[in-house]
Amino acid sequence: MNAWTVRTMALSAALLAAVAAAPDQSQSQQDGEAHFNIGLSHLREGRTSLALDEIQKAIRADPKNAYFYKALGVCYMQMRKYPDAATALRKSLQLNPYYVDARNDLGTALILGGKRDDGKAELLSAFNEPTNPSPDLAARNLGQAYLEEKSFGEAASWFRSSLTRNGKLVDAHLGLAESLQGMGRPDEALRSLEEAVKVLPAEPSLLLALGQAYYGAGRFNEARARLEEARTKDRNGPTAQRASELLKQFAK
Repeated sequence: MNAWTVRTMALSAALLAAVAAAPDQSQSQQDGEAHFNIGLSHLREGRTSLALDEIQKAIRADPKNAYFYKALGVCYMQMRKYPDAATALRKSLQLNPYYVDARNDLGTALILGGKRDDGKAELLSAFNEPTNPSPDLAARNLGQAYLEEKSFGEAASWFRSSLTRNGKLVDAHLGLAESLQGMGRPDEALRSLEEAVKVLPAEPSLLLALGQAYYGAGRFNEARARLEEARTKDRNGPTAQRASELLKQFAK
């Protein structure tokens, strides 16, 4: 979801674990699971309206399944219906107060819907929850919230917290570099991107960001090399297109 991170893929694994633990399902529960799995496939492949229809059928078949409401919230977020997303995610948490992924997404939905303080409070609650399976994402989303508010120091702190828990989270690396730039520390931002590329040497977005940082520092040969590498790694994707635009500067 652009700059925001939600955990769509975690839904199927969580549901399968629940199904394995509860073999005596009713027919309605089995029907709900079938619709849910079809909806997840549509959701992953970008067919949001079809996903929404299937997940709503799943909820009608089994209205007490927290995973179904979590998926409904993700659908609404992808459709930018943030109040509806928040309602669905609150229902998920009502059914399962320990479903921390749903709380992380609730925080995101509230922020995107303009209720930034409420959203940050939910993200902080998710981050502090000992059973949270993805504190890296909660911290990363808190960093994004503060970055958008231009609270660069707070943003950098949360991005670092995210990377402490998951050093391969690309968005956290990019957010940290942007925060450091906002703090007027371009040399530190460049070094952070260099470290990020050591960890994820094939990630086009990091190579692009490092190329831009080198260009800003006047290190033009290194900038060209990284931008060309980003273009090669992404082939015809948006990062490659951006790298190609920047490389035109060297022909002037």
